[in-house]
Formats: sequence, structure tokens, C-alpha cells
Amino acid sequence: MRKLLTVCVLAISAAATPAFAQDERPFEINLGGGATFPLSTFKDSFNTGGNFDIGATYWVTPTIGAQVEYSYTRMNGPDKTITVTPTPNVITGTSALLQSNSQINALTFNVVGRSHNRDSIANGYVLGGLGYYHRGVDITTPAVGYTTICDPYWLVCYPAAVSTDQIIGTRTSNDFGINIGGGVTFGHEAKFYVEMRYHYVWGPTINPPAGLGTTQSTKLNAQYLPLVFGVRF
Repeated sequence: MRKLLTVCVLAISAAATPAFAQDERPFEINLGGGATFPLSTFKDSFNTGGNFDIGATYWVTPTIGAQVEYSYTRMNGPDKTITVTPTPNVITGTSALLQSNSQINALTFNVVGRSHNRDSIANGYVLGGLGYYHRGVDITTPAVGYTTICDPYWLVCYPAAVSTDQIIGTRTSNDFGINIGGGVTFGHEAKFYVEMRYHYVWGPTINPPAGLGTTQSTKLNAQYLPLVFGVRF
């Protein structure tokens, strides 16, 4: 009798495994995009922007998965007015416009946990993990002359007058960070989703150039919150 029960259990298990594999696809792709909101002091340097995301999730079990995702985020900075002088020692000058934008290419590795009610059209999920962030800042101005500016999120800090040629251009930083968030999916096969996720990025320390008479440094940590709408299939 025990041998018969053992054979039955093994047979049921063997039959259930391929059925589970067919019914629950182990891989899932997500595509999405939406708005990105800078947080804390990061929002003083950049405005609300947009994002695009593409990722893949491997479901170890029906409720636990491992995700890798690439996201691109762009946020324009508010226009700033600077005073430009013809030489470093002149006090008075003319006003000029300074424009900027921030671009973040992020690769994140996350653990995902989801509810798994196949009878419900809506299910929730949470996720979190580590990420690698390549950040770039573009600064442009039509002005020619000398000015002072210090904005760590622009990767620029010149407390003393320098040529605008030293300010304009593209600067980059490669950093690590964390992200945590969650969302809701709607559907069964191809699922629409809405997600919000918090990102915290540890940035470099920005030190003023030597010879400017100051040693004050600033950190380039960044915080932002993407709101994403997309599809999973």
C-alpha cells in the first residue's frame, strides 16, 4: 500500500511539473515609460522629466522572481541667469542664460515578489535591489566671458570667476545606487502595469579647483521617483 501511494504521489508530481511550466511562463518582458520626479535637493537643479524602461524577469516560483532592467531618464534643468564679466576682476557684467539637462542610464538588478491570484484581473507586486547608474549632465550657454557658479548636481563648482568655456559641455559620473517600489498589473497574458519606484544614487564628491581660496566640497547624491506605465508579456 505504501509503495502504491508513493508511486501515485510521484506520478502526480511529474504530471504537475510540465503543466505548471506551460501555464506559468518562467520569463516575462516589460516595456514602459512615464514621468520622473526629482526629489530632495536634486529637484532644485532639475525639473520633472521622462523615462523609458525595458526589463526581463525570471520567475523562480509563481510569486518570487529575479529582474534585470535598463532605464533611461532625462530631466531638463530650469533656466538660470548668470552674470558674465569680460575679465575675472570686473565686478559688474551682463546677464546670460545657462541651460542644462540630466540624463541617467541605469541598470538595476532586483528581487520581485507578487501576488498570484489567477482568478483576479488585478495583482500587485513589490521589488527592490541594486543598480549601476551612468549619469551625464549637459550645460550650454551663448555667453562668452567669466562667471561664478557652484551646483554639485551639474558636476560644476567654481566659487571664483572662470571662463564660461570651463562650464559648458558634458560631464559624466558612474555611480551605484538602490531602488525600491511596487506596482499593479491588469490582465492575464499580456498585462498592463502601473509602477512607482524610488531611486537613491550615491554620487561623487565635487571639490572646487585648486587655487580658488576654498576647500568646501559637496556631494552629488541623487534621489528621484519614476512613475511608469507599460505592458508585461
